[in-house]
Amino acid sequence: MIFYSFPRDMGYSNTMLARHLARLGADVHYISSNLPVYHKNDDARAAYRQFSADSTMTPGAVESYDGYTVHCIGHRYVCGVPKFVGLTEKLREIQPDVVQLFINAGWAPLQTAVAKLKLGFALFSAAHTTVSIFPLARRPTRFWDREWIANLLTRAIPGRIGSLFIDKCYAATEDCAEVAIRFYGAPKRKVVVVPLGVDTEIFHPLRTADDQARRAQIRAELGFAESDVVCIYTGQFSASKNPLVLARAIAMLRAGGVGVRGLFIGNGTQNRDLGECDGCVVLPFRPHRELPPYYRASEIGVWPTQESMSMLDAAASGLPIIVSETLLARERIDGNGLTYRLNDPADLAERIKSLTDPATRRELGSIGAGRMIRLFSWVNIAKARLADYESASRLRKGGVVTRSPTQSG
Repeated sequence: MIFYSFPRDMGYSNTMLARHLARLGADVHYISSNLPVYHKNDDARAAYRQFSADSTMTPGAVESYDGYTVHCIGHRYVCGVPKFVGLTEKLREIQPDVVQLFINAGWAPLQTAVAKLKLGFALFSAAHTTVSIFPLARRPTRFWDREWIANLLTRAIPGRIGSLFIDKCYAATEDCAEVAIRFYGAPKRKVVVVPLGVDTEIFHPLRTADDQARRAQIRAELGFAESDVVCIYTGQFSASKNPLVLARAIAMLRAGGVGVRGLFIGNGTQNRDLGECDGCVVLPFRPHRELPPYYRASEIGVWPTQESMSMLDAAASGLPIIVSETLLARERIDGNGLTYRLNDPADLAERIKSLTDPATRRELGSIGAGRMIRLFSWVNIAKARLADYESASRLRKGGVVTRSPTQSG
């Protein structure tokens, strides 16, 4: 598995897939550069600077982590784009049957394609860029637009060349597939939509007496009454994520006498403003494995703007979800969530108020937890992915050239 950074203690798709493939018996190696997470976005990176995810390894270092092996190699910038140093040599050392690439633009796809020609492994890519965070996808484009030309040179052309050598490109959502095809050069016949997952072994509704006791403990420590309806948000406290909308909605409801509280876990530029809103508690980032009890100590999960994998974690924990009406990945809230008008705290307050009835929350939460197990479990996703990998590897070892089912037509 290849990605620019190694997001330690985060529940991101690359680390979660690596963990679950290893649990299924695969010998998993994760190759990272010494770049930090969100190295292209100063505001986003700043949110993680006091958290373990921001730590980097030294080139040449090798570490056993969560059942798989992490390798760090160097990087250098060429034409303003990171390029791995020693990628082919590291792959020759590991001798993989399959490589899963989590970078689909720039030098990395081209470097990996060259290594594939030399070493003969099966190659897969991924597409996780949604329309909501990709400005070109949200407006009309013309061939002479400077941004379109820049995209063509840095994403579309390298992506198309690299895609000649892949078996499949796994898109996390339908709009991720759209962005990959329109802007990253991925051929439609090779793109297959496979949702991001959730670890349903640790993210689940209240089940045991220990779960109940931990819930009571957390609520007492944070000053929440048993009657309070707690809305939780986890992630970056940035303007683009805008959790401040939730904090303001909570303050409105409390001013009207509604017993709601807010729990925000993360960091970012809105940190101080969140803490100043009535009824809101702010905690720093927690490792992914430590988050389940906080969801189970809450009643509603709210993500006011962009998509987040945390939505899946909260749903698996039995919480109804509230998201913006602009969310395109509606499969995450189908039957278990509500939408509100983007960045409108008054409208969000009304949606929260509609979920103050415990029976309504239980109904939606139960639907969501069940859907996460059936459709979004990392266990099932990893099993299906491993089957794809094994099939591609067997065919190559047998000297057979074939086309995957998604490549027909």
